[in-house]
Amino acid sequence: MQEKDKAIKLPHNIILEDRKVLSISGVNDIDSFDDKLVVLYTELGELTIKGNNLHINKLNVETGELTMDGEIIAIFYNDDKPKKNNKLFSKVFQ
Repeated sequence: MQEKDKAIKLPHNIILEDRKVLSISGVNDIDSFDDKLVVLYTELGELTIKGNNLHINKLNVETGELTMDGEIIAIFYNDDKPKKNNKLFSKVFQ
């Protein structure tokens, strides 16, 4: 059995409260972020969040949890398959 088959998948959920507070589980890594755009990798693929004054409050790569706030305008998946990456943020936040 290959290593990737042994990996435990995290549950993936998105909770948006009043278009201001966003909680996401199943986050593997963050690709990029600024105050208008956040691109991250989840168990179900690449996820993009667009908005204004976006701020990441908490990121825990061990549990896969992310919370952020700001004015959320759009949330969408860019594809339906998770991408392999070098997990820069997971290395930085360990």
